[in-house]
Amino acid sequence: MSKLQLTTMLTNLIEVPSISCTNPKLDQSNKPVIDLLASWLTDLGFSIEILPLPNQPNKANLIATLGSGPGGLVLAGHTDTVPYDEQRWQYDPFKLTEAGNKWFGLGICDMKGFFALAIEAIKPFLDKELKQPLIILATADEESSMDGARALVEAAKPKARYAVIGEPTGLKPIYMHKGIMMEKVRIKGKSGHSSNPALGVNAIEVMHQVIDTILSFRSELATRYNNPIFEVPVPTLNLGCIHGGDNPNRICGECTLEYDLRPLPGLYCDELREMLRARVAPISHDYQVPISVEAIFPGVEAFSTGKDSTLIKTVETLTGHHAESVAFATEAPFLQQLGMETVVLGPGNIDQAHQPDEYLSMDTVKPTVKLLQQLISKFCC
Repeated sequence: MSKLQLTTMLTNLIEVPSISCTNPKLDQSNKPVIDLLASWLTDLGFSIEILPLPNQPNKANLIATLGSGPGGLVLAGHTDTVPYDEQRWQYDPFKLTEAGNKWFGLGICDMKGFFALAIEAIKPFLDKELKQPLIILATADEESSMDGARALVEAAKPKARYAVIGEPTGLKPIYMHKGIMMEKVRIKGKSGHSSNPALGVNAIEVMHQVIDTILSFRSELATRYNNPIFEVPVPTLNLGCIHGGDNPNRICGECTLEYDLRPLPGLYCDELREMLRARVAPISHDYQVPISVEAIFPGVEAFSTGKDSTLIKTVETLTGHHAESVAFATEAPFLQQLGMETVVLGPGNIDQAHQPDEYLSMDTVKPTVKLLQQLISKFCC
């Protein structure tokens, strides 16, 4: 293994900004990272397919394939990073810095570093005839909308039997995670002069009833659904922010509440949204005001791969760790929709992700490369 070549790849990946954000002022293209990976993988003999996201020509996914056949293994990651607080960084976020046996840089852990290690791992297989294809998958906008993964599902590609998503898990296999919903309740009341309540319908007062209903719904979910595999074994619902009214002497005409809901596997975003709509409908009827329950973004379903699946058994044997669950969401349910047995498994720790001075320990390089090579040998050779 050439440290110089690996360091060069990491340097090039880190120095190319690829922030994805719901704030258009901060959002950036991931195409330069996609083009960089495509160039490297082309030189290694991979066939390359770059798929621009619908209606987003500056965003793209990459499918790089070595070999052919109906099965095979996908090594998957996202090319985007979160925004950063420059004043809180000790190091330049866009310059790979080596210090204390660690590499520092924005996205080094989450998760540009995985691509460099995957490319290092595949080199011994370049002169071999693979029985099943090896696919490097690089996606866009995982950190914001998951639009890259959604576009893959719409395109019904790539096709493979197994997928490893190299999110930072400390090389412990993850076979289950909760989903995420970010939702909005909007109430349109009727404004009027505060001296006469009969002149209007106060949206804040209606929202008070809605919040009581949402909290009762949360308790109902916690009572009905429990999975002890998770550290927090029940679905969680957090009231995140509320906005309404404009002056003390006006009856509030509109009020909006935004909340976060984390479903367990077996609960689905659309069904949960309809359950809540059904519960607030009587309030809308009683006050004769419209109440909408809508998604802020489409949501990510919960993920679960069977503990007795071939992939999970294999990675448990190779890593020496029992498969676990995590609270954060990934692109795993989308790859699962494409028909792949999927595991989340990669170098680094989620505690370093989204943090100033994000880093990847250099000690993780050899174990990661060895593990990926073992998986390639089993599922492609």
